[in-house]
Amino acid sequence: MSDQKVFEINSKQKDPVEWKRYRKLGIFLVILLAVLILLFTSLYIVKESEYKVVRQFGEVVRIDKDPGLKVKIPFIQSVTTLPKHQMTYDVTEAEINTKDKKRILIDNYAVWRIEDPLKMIKNARTVVNAETKMEEFIYSVVRAELGRLKYDQIIDDEKSSRGSLNDQITKKVNELLAKDGYGIVVKDVRMKRTDLPEANENSVYTRMISERESKSQEYLSMGDAEKQRITADTDREVKELLAKASADANVIRAEGESEAAKIYNNSFSKDPSFYDLFKTLETYKKTVDDKTVIILPSDSPYARLLMGYTE
Repeated sequence: MSDQKVFEINSKQKDPVEWKRYRKLGIFLVILLAVLILLFTSLYIVKESEYKVVRQFGEVVRIDKDPGLKVKIPFIQSVTTLPKHQMTYDVTEAEINTKDKKRILIDNYAVWRIEDPLKMIKNARTVVNAETKMEEFIYSVVRAELGRLKYDQIIDDEKSSRGSLNDQITKKVNELLAKDGYGIVVKDVRMKRTDLPEANENSVYTRMISERESKSQEYLSMGDAEKQRITADTDREVKELLAKASADANVIRAEGESEAAKIYNNSFSKDPSFYDLFKTLETYKKTVDDKTVIILPSDSPYARLLMGYTE
């Protein structure tokens, strides 16, 4: 019994010591956790493609633009992020009137970025509000610029000045944004698509088809006129060539006949009587055929020749 009592007394004396040791360990862990929490809540990282906006009680105290590890006051200061890279915004499709009173649907998009985050926060407060204001300016400028053009100039690639028009719209939108100090810059405004409202789509398509048919008929008429001109020029050249060839042939023929007549005269002058006989026979070839009846006196030279008298 005495041994058992000694053991219980000794074990009761050791418990407070062990409890103190665990308590110290717990306090250390709590302090370490608090330090880690303070450390993590006071540090933040700025990336290359973003701005970090540090606020204290809702007011902007600084904006970090350079990448790296930064420090803030924990629990008092808060950090929000704004994009630094270029962003694409799809402008809401809208109807406008052209110079020739046509209504068309315009679908644009804009490439933009935040240039001065402090001005953007001050005047637009959020990225969504900045995009809304940018869209209002884009619609206003596009409506004014396209309102000075006819419908065909907008949709026809051959007549369109859309390239320079996009640059003009971008420039004017930036002027409006800079005037009101929104701290954002539009890099480019582009027209994705132009459509017709359903109400007048069919009528415009019909008119376009009619215009294309008229244009094709004009091209066919021009082709026929060119064909007739080429044919007339060719016929004239052929006639000129034939006339020249005929004149040259007549000259050559006349020269040949003249030369032949000289040869005949030289030949026949050697025997005039033979020449007379030859010419007489030549005339008979033209005047006498198998149905010709000739009555000759018996003492005529020709009859004597036919009967075999040569003297």
